[in-house]
Amino acid sequence: MGFPLGYTDLSFPKLFLHLLSILGFITKLIFNLLTVLGFPDFIEPEFPYPNRTGEEETTRLCSVSAAIIREILPVVKFTDIVDPPENCAVCLYEFDSGDEIRRLMNCRHVFHRSCVDRWMDHDQKTCPLCRKEFIPEDMMGIFNEKLWLAFGVSNFYEE
Repeated sequence: MGFPLGYTDLSFPKLFLHLLSILGFITKLIFNLLTVLGFPDFIEPEFPYPNRTGEEETTRLCSVSAAIIREILPVVKFTDIVDPPENCAVCLYEFDSGDEIRRLMNCRHVFHRSCVDRWMDHDQKTCPLCRKEFIPEDMMGIFNEKLWLAFGVSNFYEE
């Protein structure tokens, strides 16, 4: 009887680990190359955090319904909120006094504007926490009218 053969004695795991190391190096090299050449948008960041620099966000493509929801939901400063939460439930950052936030009308949850806008960009129309609709029932008519107008249907209910 002898001892079982360990993984350190096999050449396959060592070869596999070396291959993974080389692939990691190539990934980092490509990432740095694209960043230096000015194409960082081709690489999705590992941890998307809200824009804290105060600069305007770049214009991005979003669905028509997301654009209309953004138009309907108000953006306010954090200091204007009475009894605010400590942090954003999406990114888990604490709110600063100058942060732009969106308070949802149905559920009254508060998020950074950039966090909830990014949520809407993925065609979500409900609160990230409780899943209530962004648009209250009494404003759904206005939302639907704007949506039909955006698609070029002016008199949907008339024949």
